[in-house]
Amino acid sequence: MRTIQIHEITAAVRDLFIHANYVLPCDVEQALQSAGQNETDPTAGTMLGIICDNALAARNGVPICQDTGMAVVFAEIGQDVHLEGGLFADAVNEGVRMAYRDGYLRKSVVSDPLIRVNAGDNTPAVLYTELVEGDKITLHALPKGFGSENMSRQIMLNPTASTEDIVAFVAETVRVAGGNPCPPLVIGVGIGGTFDYSAVLAKKALLREIGAHHPTHADLEQAILAAVNQTGVGVQGLGKGVTALWVSVETYATHIAGLPVAVNISCHATRHASAVI
Repeated sequence: MRTIQIHEITAAVRDLFIHANYVLPCDVEQALQSAGQNETDPTAGTMLGIICDNALAARNGVPICQDTGMAVVFAEIGQDVHLEGGLFADAVNEGVRMAYRDGYLRKSVVSDPLIRVNAGDNTPAVLYTELVEGDKITLHALPKGFGSENMSRQIMLNPTASTEDIVAFVAETVRVAGGNPCPPLVIGVGIGGTFDYSAVLAKKALLREIGAHHPTHADLEQAILAAVNQTGVGVQGLGKGVTALWVSVETYATHIAGLPVAVNISCHATRHASAVI
């Protein structure tokens, strides 16, 4: 058994959200640069160049995007960990509170979805926890902007649906979204589980490194990416150039009577950061 003080969680969450909002992950930045180098359309090439320049925002001491997102945290907690000093969720929310204060990040969370009064500190976070083996805690911080979140969709397909139906649904989702989510996109697709869990899978898929395929469904990921890039949405919705940089699929067991599919769209500034305590 290993004891971890709750203030260590708070400090890690604070640092992760500041870092994620200021520094684009290397894999995302490299994918954008590669797209720019391979682009033949001058308008799309210019836009990709501007996007790549914006990825250097941290050097100027400003966040990558003005929408610094709702704080999403995935936590993998080792079963041999003993937390001391308070509640885990409280520690996470305090870390978010400190990050958005100390990092001068926009506070975008309303405490009640209908009354719409700003919470003033960007809490509470959306927190997912999973018990795993070991005596460590892995934290994944994902600040999710809502320009892209609002374009996400979910469908309960018939279990006889084909992979072509899944591809078509994702492509149609992107087509309907148009330029709203600031393409080129990174797309997470969750397949299986229940109505709600397919959406969690889609969100979790956004954490996977660009270039890392699903162990058994790489062909589906590639088929979706090809279909999305044939929609004609293009860079920033201008109808020219690449629409998506990458598609990651996550799957889970499901009921014999259903086939849940969720699509979580992320903009070109797909921000996330991780740490192990």
